[in-house]
Amino acid sequence: MNHLAAAVLLHLGGKTVDEAGIKKVLESAGSKVDDAKIKKLVNALKGKDVLKFAQESFGKVGSVGASSAPAKKEEKKEEKKEEKKEDKKAVPKKKEPEPEPEDEDVGFGGLF
Repeated sequence: MNHLAAAVLLHLGGKTVDEAGIKKVLESAGSKVDDAKIKKLVNALKGKDVLKFAQESFGKVGSVGASSAPAKKEEKKEEKKEEKKEDKKAVPKKKEPEPEPEDEDVGFGGLF
């Protein structure tokens, strides 16, 4: 996705979308550069509108992520319910403190 984003940035900036340009954008952003991916992307973009290509590509990724998001949300709700049940079971009932024995003057033989 970084490679495609770099191509879009070049296109929006009015620059030529080529291997050198994409590599330069990625390096300046501190991203990992994969020459094979760059070459494949540039070949895929030949003769196509960069923005339409990016929109289609992002749309594919978004549709995959969107379909799994509700399922994950439901899983989290179920996990929270289970945790609450476990927490209620795990909380021990408070015990009444045992009364301390009162001090007795035992063994001092009336010294005080």
